[in-house]
Amino acid sequence: MLMYMSNIRQETPSTPLHSVSVAGVVVREDGRVLTIKRADNGTWEPPGGVLELAEAPEDGVRREVYEETGVKVQVDRLTGIYKNTSRGIVALVFRCRVEGGHEQLTNEASAVEWLTRDEVTSRMAEVYAIRVADALLDGAPRVRTHDGRRLARDA
Repeated sequence: MLMYMSNIRQETPSTPLHSVSVAGVVVREDGRVLTIKRADNGTWEPPGGVLELAEAPEDGVRREVYEETGVKVQVDRLTGIYKNTSRGIVALVFRCRVEGGHEQLTNEASAVEWLTRDEVTSRMAEVYAIRVADALLDGAPRVRTHDGRRLARDA
């Protein structure tokens, strides 16, 4: 019986592990969006990062935006949920507005800029640009999957 039970454990798939990240699409009164050029890989993205274990998503967004840009934000609403199927990352994206602070470079951001929608499209990879585009829309949050580079397309 013991041999049978150990075989079952080996054949039963484990529960998948995911990490949860948060990002803030911070929109200024003139419609420009706060973005960072990541210091580690040079990509342009909305500021964000990994949600800490005991942290509420809205608190995580406020913390990440401030740590990466020096800008303090008020979180308005959830605008999208994005699953990176190749890395097991689920990203929660929130639309935010400026509450205080000022832009500054950090260890995580080699550049901090307010971009127009067209600049976002030209500088960001598709999987990040769509998060900004979704955040600028009204209505229910979007739910999308991608492989880290390209959005999954409907069949």
